[in-house]
Amino acid sequence: MTTTLITGGTVVTATGRSRADVLIDGETIAAVLAPGSLLLGADLASGVDRVIDATGKYVIPGGIDAHTHMQLPFGGTAASDTFETGTRAAAWGGTTTIIDFAVQSYGQRVFDGLAAWHEKAAGNCAIDYAFHQIIGDLNADSLQAMDGLLAEGVSSFKLFMAYPGVFYSDDAQILKAMQKSAETGLMTMMHAENGPAIDVLVGQLLAEGKTDPYYHGVARAWQLEEEATHRAIMLANLTGAPLYVVHVSAKQAVAQIATARDNGQNVFGETCPQYLYLSLEENLGAPGFEGAKWVCSTPLRSRAEGHQDHLWQSLRTNDLQLVSTDHCPFCMKGQKDLGLGDFSKIPNGIGSVEHRLDLLYQGVVTGRISLERWVEITSTTPARMFGLYGKKGVIQPGADADIVVYDPTGHTSIGYGTDEFGEPTGRSHHMNMDHSAWEGYEIDGHVDILLSRGKVVIAENSYLGAKGDGRFVKRSLSQYLI
Repeated sequence: MTTTLITGGTVVTATGRSRADVLIDGETIAAVLAPGSLLLGADLASGVDRVIDATGKYVIPGGIDAHTHMQLPFGGTAASDTFETGTRAAAWGGTTTIIDFAVQSYGQRVFDGLAAWHEKAAGNCAIDYAFHQIIGDLNADSLQAMDGLLAEGVSSFKLFMAYPGVFYSDDAQILKAMQKSAETGLMTMMHAENGPAIDVLVGQLLAEGKTDPYYHGVARAWQLEEEATHRAIMLANLTGAPLYVVHVSAKQAVAQIATARDNGQNVFGETCPQYLYLSLEENLGAPGFEGAKWVCSTPLRSRAEGHQDHLWQSLRTNDLQLVSTDHCPFCMKGQKDLGLGDFSKIPNGIGSVEHRLDLLYQGVVTGRISLERWVEITSTTPARMFGLYGKKGVIQPGADADIVVYDPTGHTSIGYGTDEFGEPTGRSHHMNMDHSAWEGYEIDGHVDILLSRGKVVIAENSYLGAKGDGRFVKRSLSQYLI
């Protein structure tokens, strides 16, 4: 087994930072040592296979993106990133583990859906991966199957209050699933939007000739996110189920989550980079069909209404616990353009799996969050929330050697870039997309080195990994419950 010593860096955890050296033995961390420690000998560096100089840089646990959709069929097409391309892009951006969503479609058995996702991912991933389970057809057979999810290493399931006719569950179905959640300890994850009401508004807007991408955000009004969030919280309160609300975008939905948490309820919320930075006016409202790049659900919210600032504040106060991406990319040509003339037919999704760590680090630079909180919301809390902590999300002896060396003096430019004539000069990202939702964003930091279970995957601006390096990781029950 290869031994590696990371020297000279500042180890940053969710609780603090300190100068320390990290010794890796094979795939796991063997020791975290004070600089100059003689505990393992006077010249430890001479006895290892590889030394990484991290002087002036941060040494952090690898990122965990707890919400991705690789190869997801949606809206008459499928997400453009495969498990191979998507996990490779994630590695470039400092993420060492993703949790993707296996899908049970209507009429399908739960474990057949899970098996299909294993088949998609096995032998194709650059980094480690785990699964949540989407329950798209909640019936007696599905409820029985949920008893066996934990044995398969799947400790959470997702329901949808949106998308009638596709993934939608009504209140009676949600109640039954939450009773099962309370019984088994499985985390209930919820897409909280009032789908039937949204469909009425969509139909009315289209009938009025309002077909541009901007109206995607109008149809999915914040009131319908707040209402569904409140309804999910009350059903969880009734049943005693732990509840995790995905991709929270409206400040009013955050208020519902905060109130439930203040009352002692096991309710948690994630947000995504797009809701922290992008907006209804500037992005969905871009000229012509350009706004289709930013069509996602829940939608981007109005900057004038203050949603973005409130979400940053909620990350500081822990009213929201972590940041995932909801990575579900689609190309403009041949995918997003399915919705030309009808915003409701634009595939919903934004590609961000490569940029989450950088975009959140920029929040450190601008004073939105602390350095420690950056690590907490991108790695440590995702690990605790979804039963990975101890092996993932932490730099300590016995943990997997999933480590990022991050340079705070480096720089990352996101997007395709253009020359002096406005012509594209080639993409700077590695996701399988023909555009970037983050074109022109500049980050005052850079992922220099990424190790996945001790193997150097990214170094010197080169990808050194291989298809199949990543393994399926079984998860335990949430380690974050009150």
